[in-house]
Amino acid sequence: MIVGISGATGIVYGIRALELARKAGVRTHLVVTAAGQQTRAYETELSARDLAAMADVTYRPAEIGAAIASGSFRTGGMLVAPCSIRTLSAIAYGNGDNLLTRAADVTLKERRRLVLMVRETPLTLGHLRAMIAVTEMGGIVMPPVPAFYLRPGGIGELVDHTVGRALDLLDIDVPEMPRWGE
Repeated sequence: MIVGISGATGIVYGIRALELARKAGVRTHLVVTAAGQQTRAYETELSARDLAAMADVTYRPAEIGAAIASGSFRTGGMLVAPCSIRTLSAIAYGNGDNLLTRAADVTLKERRRLVLMVRETPLTLGHLRAMIAVTEMGGIVMPPVPAFYLRPGGIGELVDHTVGRALDLLDIDVPEMPRWGE
């Protein structure tokens, strides 16, 4: 699985996705944009090295020739968590100007699952059109909306459930995730 982290608030979603994927035995390839690194510094105590160590393979955004930029490199899909509007727009309109957006473009062209945890509110018409464009290409726009029906005991439970739902979309099972009716 490819995990992209862009510069929107909510880096906890990408971090938790890496943790849960590792726990599920899924190999991860990580690319973090420069803005994503800024968000990491604002929102966490992790260093860039700490974040990189959470993935099996890590790439710099400038590594356009990396394995994940090729359709012949097989993956189970890609999760962008969080996904900024800038990254959403680049993906929607085929602007593969960095490895994250190029990998997402390849994911779409190879008809693999792409899940974008878009972090923005309120939305403009331009944002909505970009979401429609990605959806029409086969991507899944999944804003991280909390499930309060779970009566969570804290933010961690909300994050876990949201990330678990995103991983479900990539066919990665998170056994301890609470599910409706179970």
